[in-house]
Amino acid sequence: MDLESYFDFVSDKAIRLKGTRIGIERILDDYELGTTPEEIVIRYPSLSLQQVYAAITYYLANRKAVDAYLERVKQGQEEALEEQERHPSEFVRMLRERINKQRQMFLKERRQSATVNL
Repeated sequence: MDLESYFDFVSDKAIRLKGTRIGIERILDDYELGTTPEEIVIRYPSLSLQQVYAAITYYLANRKAVDAYLERVKQGQEEALEEQERHPSEFVRMLRERINKQRQMFLKERRQSATVNL
């Protein structure tokens, strides 16, 4: 069995289950908390039970490398949180821009729908 075929390796920054946006760290976090593979599949319905078992097996077979990856992910998350705390106004500005774009798209679609219905 080629375990690596179950994953997309995005440089050293992400290990995702192939065909999804779900990182192996999510599966392993749940697994380490005692969540069963069957429960993980319920939580992430885009995954198959086989994919979840592959993630766990890959971790157990490559514990040292995956632990290093998990540490990099954790460090990146902590740095992002620190950056957000240092520059909250920048985060708020970006969030407002995103909300405004979504609002504009919604209003545009609503106007187009109203025009079609006339």
